[in-house]
Amino acid sequence: MSPARYRAITGTALIALVVIVITGASVRLTGSGLGCSDWPTCEEDQFVADLELHAMIEFVNRVITGVVSLAVMAAVLGSFFRAPKRRDLLWLSLGLVAGVIGQIILGAFVVLSHLNPWLVLWHFMLSMVLVANAVVLHARAGSDDAPVRPDMLRHRLYRWPISVLTLAAIFIGTLVTGSGPHSGSHDGEAIDRLPFDIPDIARIHGLTVAALVVTVIATLWHLHRTHAPAGEQWRARLVLASLLAQAAVGYIQYFSGVPVVLVGIHVAGATFTWIAVLWFHLDASPEPDELPTTSDGPTFRRGNADNLTNDDRILVP
Repeated sequence: MSPARYRAITGTALIALVVIVITGASVRLTGSGLGCSDWPTCEEDQFVADLELHAMIEFVNRVITGVVSLAVMAAVLGSFFRAPKRRDLLWLSLGLVAGVIGQIILGAFVVLSHLNPWLVLWHFMLSMVLVANAVVLHARAGSDDAPVRPDMLRHRLYRWPISVLTLAAIFIGTLVTGSGPHSGSHDGEAIDRLPFDIPDIARIHGLTVAALVVTVIATLWHLHRTHAPAGEQWRARLVLASLLAQAAVGYIQYFSGVPVVLVGIHVAGATFTWIAVLWFHLDASPEPDELPTTSDGPTFRRGNADNLTNDDRILVP
């Protein structure tokens, strides 16, 4: 199997994981969290859900989990048949397997605990870890040689504050959601919510996002001032655009009574923002002093991984 084909397989796994995050959010936002009140069957001695809205939404989400499992299995098998073989790709694909198994087990506890908000929170955070694993796997899957030289990234520590603040903003955002009105139940059952005052925890979330936006703007200024590669600057601008869009949706949903549609858009946006941040973090575009030179000055080569030699392979994703 060629690196390009394996990269396509890992891309499919990444897309499947993003879809399961969005459909999982739709289960909670439509009040379908207990549409299937048992696990692994939908109801006692009944595997397939009845033709009822909430039950079918929860059941379809479980079916999509099966699709995700198949995509992850393909990523693992592909790592064995990919030429040349790479140990890091094998371990990353096995990480997806461990994550999916963890999600299935945690999802069972979510249902059996009648939507305990702390379990729902960690169910989502584990999804973000899985997405991160899939992004790293996809980024490394297309190259033949070692993914990144440590000396290329050692002096680019400015990427870490963005990644850490993004993860913190996502986690605090789950605290806001877990304290809010959308418990996931539709039958009137009282579901405990997280013990946080919504205005206070939302304010902390907003301040974290504001700090993140300022950090990204400062990073963009640094990249511009140091004449960083155009690809790296473009990725940073993509992160900033995602954050500003997320902030706009967040403020609108907060001041409009937290409508379900906007919450769903905010969850999807958080996932895509996380991917954009990881994409920026993993970028191995060379600094100007790392570029190969010719008589006409620095050159910067791009292209498909299959068409580059090991010396030319300077882009991870």
